[in-house]
Amino acid sequence: MATREILSFSMEPVSCDTFVALPPSTDRQQIIFGKNSDRPCDEVQEVVYYPARDHPPGQTVECTYIQVEQAAHTYAVVLSRPAWLWGAEMGANQHQVCIGNEAVWGRMSADEEEALLGMDLVRLGLERADSAEKAVDVITGLLEKYGQGGQCMEDQCGFTYHNSFLICDRKEAWILETAGKFWAAERVEDGHRNISNEYSITTRVDREHPGLRDYALSQGWWDGKSPFNFAAVYSYMNTARIEAAGSRRCEGKKLLERSNGHITAETMMDILRDKESGINMEGMFMTTGSMVSVIPTEASLPGVHYFTATPDPERSVFKPFVFVKNIEGQMEKTSSPSYGADDPVKKTPRFQSKPDRKHKLFVKHQVVAAIIETHADKGAKLVEGMRQLEKEKMSEMDVVLCYGLVDPDLLVDLFPRSVQAELSLYGEKS
Repeated sequence: MATREILSFSMEPVSCDTFVALPPSTDRQQIIFGKNSDRPCDEVQEVVYYPARDHPPGQTVECTYIQVEQAAHTYAVVLSRPAWLWGAEMGANQHQVCIGNEAVWGRMSADEEEALLGMDLVRLGLERADSAEKAVDVITGLLEKYGQGGQCMEDQCGFTYHNSFLICDRKEAWILETAGKFWAAERVEDGHRNISNEYSITTRVDREHPGLRDYALSQGWWDGKSPFNFAAVYSYMNTARIEAAGSRRCEGKKLLERSNGHITAETMMDILRDKESGINMEGMFMTTGSMVSVIPTEASLPGVHYFTATPDPERSVFKPFVFVKNIEGQMEKTSSPSYGADDPVKKTPRFQSKPDRKHKLFVKHQVVAAIIETHADKGAKLVEGMRQLEKEKMSEMDVVLCYGLVDPDLLVDLFPRSVQAELSLYGEKS
């Protein structure tokens, strides 16, 4: 077997998990969203913010590989993303829409031709949609117009995949699963749901590409008479290739079910930290960034979005972010260096070298992670301090979630202030 085929085969089952819990599964009238971004172990994930913008007619936006037409207006977004690309693994916007994506593989070949990455579609959906269902419209419209494809790692190994998405807002969630330009979507109005690296939409399809069934019929994948089951029709015939993903999705469902009726942000963080299930991944692919969002169903209350910006949530601090005005320019300690036109990703042939993309928090966290690994007593004290800091921030945010924004200006630097508190815990002066 060729090296490239070995890489493709071995990497396909190992990637992310995304979760959502809606009332009555949650402890309060809140929607809880969570995602681990499982990526190559040497990849840096940054947390960045982009304000809302108006754009002149005819403008384009340069995504990771291609340009697409820019929208007249883009919403403010906070993103957790691999530092080498334009899009994002996960994030939220000012309207409290949250999106996370998953790598999926099936009968349709994942195209290596450069188009939109699934991570580009996450960011585009957040920038252009003020509800979960509108995000479905945005992503599917762009998918059908521009397609999906291109190298998904900062490497030349030929790692490509299709994408599924979990999208939520204040009232509902949507599962959107794609195969090339084809797609199926399912609405989730209550309870809990999680997705991993396999198709999960079966016979309930609330929206779909108009040619989805005809294409399956033309390929002999569906007889046109039996009930249409998207996952069964479009998945690999040999499900062993996605066995690991299925196991993680099953374990994630069990963890959600264990706390059904009283799922909180803390519950979601515990799930993302769970290593026994494989959800908190270790190895060549590992959890390089994590996100948990708390979105009140009451429109007058703000959402709170927690990000680690560092690998392994078990050894990281979830730090809060709230959308308020005047945030721009506040996230430098979790922002990676920019190389502009000199970035090896922007040059062809691509990926001839890897520049240093470590941001300030990542650099310090690497040192701390090594101490935790090699010095039991000192490491235990560090972890204890990290958990205490996290609890303090969550207590502060509980007031905001219950009573709203009394003085929004006090939260302008909430996330960078929390990052600095973490750095101070590690001995880094401001």
